[in-house]
Amino acid sequence: MTTRSTIRRRGLLALSVACALGLPLAASAQDSAREQQLEQRVAQLERQLAELKGMIQAQKAEIAQTRTPPTSPATQPPQQVADSSKAKPVFASGPGVSVALHGFINATAFTQSKNFSFGNGQNAEFPVPGAKGSLSGGDVRNTRFWLDFAGPKFNENWNGGGRIEMDFFGGFNGTGPYSREQAALRMRQAYITLNNPDTGSQVQIGQQWEFMFPLDMVPNSLAHIAFPLGFGAGVIGWRYPGLVWMQDLNHGSTGPKWRLDLGVFEGSWSGPGNNTNYLTAGNAGFRPQVEARLHVQDKNWLAFAVAHYSKVDLRGVGGTTPTPIKSDIKSVAYEVGAAWKPGPWVFRGLLYTGKALGELFGSMAQFGDIKETGGFAQVGYSFTPHWSANVFYAEGKPDEGDVIRWLNNGSTGLLRNRQAAVNVQYTSGPYEFGVEYLYDKLDSTTNGTNRQTTNGSQFSLSGLYRF
Repeated sequence: MTTRSTIRRRGLLALSVACALGLPLAASAQDSAREQQLEQRVAQLERQLAELKGMIQAQKAEIAQTRTPPTSPATQPPQQVADSSKAKPVFASGPGVSVALHGFINATAFTQSKNFSFGNGQNAEFPVPGAKGSLSGGDVRNTRFWLDFAGPKFNENWNGGGRIEMDFFGGFNGTGPYSREQAALRMRQAYITLNNPDTGSQVQIGQQWEFMFPLDMVPNSLAHIAFPLGFGAGVIGWRYPGLVWMQDLNHGSTGPKWRLDLGVFEGSWSGPGNNTNYLTAGNAGFRPQVEARLHVQDKNWLAFAVAHYSKVDLRGVGGTTPTPIKSDIKSVAYEVGAAWKPGPWVFRGLLYTGKALGELFGSMAQFGDIKETGGFAQVGYSFTPHWSANVFYAEGKPDEGDVIRWLNNGSTGLLRNRQAAVNVQYTSGPYEFGVEYLYDKLDSTTNGTNRQTTNGSQFSLSGLYRF
């Protein structure tokens, strides 16, 4: 009896010890399962966070894209294509407002056979009639930066934003021996943007490019950016304060995107009166420049058509300035252009015709009731992802009789301009380096009877960094 009891007690004791030893093992197994669950949850949250960051970056990119008219990177010159390999630096300036800094640094070393109009170096366009003597130098005035603002919302349906853009073509700092190395800052654009993503509507208020300037397809050049190749003779247009409405015509549909743009811009002319204080023929009365543009774009091509109209009063703001030829002028212009990128090729070109286009940098910046036609064409080819070449030609042809008729009354006697250029470029990420040769042939007269032809050339080496 005693032996059986002893055996029973020993069995119970052994069972108790086994249970006691098994409890930590069970607890350890439960803890291990919980740790695995936590690790899986952490991994899931990390994936969700990465997806959320991607969505935020995509939304920022979409907002930035709506601030300017849609453009195709396939048809843009490299200096206008954003570097998509990294996010743009963004910072906040107030509640609900984000600011993105963009721009590029551009440096050019050049040599010229003649003195050129508008300036030498990066803003050389065509030779000064009868100019003699060669020159060389370095130029960094193309360097540009801009700030893009996004938010806060205008109301429930409209988003707000804006842009301020500047470069260094505001002139030199004085006339001393060191003034050339102290270029002055210049405001290029400053406008407010309102856009409605539901309807595909956009409004821009402030100084901006009017529609005759081919903003979507500026000729490709690293030396001539602010003053493009062919500017004033083949490429026309200027920036003015104004109001623009852009409306998608097939918003939300597939296929080519159609857009209608309507704009009114400040009137302008070269006198009579003070050009820096709103006292010119273009500012007399309320006579803005009125323009319309139809734009269509697909994956690798775009096309557009533009119409322009304005009227200037040559008697000036006071209405007392003598007008030896006529008292007012109607400025009218029509332009068509297109760009196409089949594979490694890029084709850009436009044609325009009109009259009295001095306010749009037409007729080689001559003012008067001067008829003219012009245009440009550029062909580019990418040999590799890094190396490319471009061939360019532009021509501007004012009516010779009109030029002579308005001689010394806004006309400077420029009769015809032909410009050709070829460049080779190397691109690696945000860096670009290029060599370019430009040749220009200009016909002119000084008294309406004589004729002279002036040839000029420029050879340049350029480097550019986008940020």
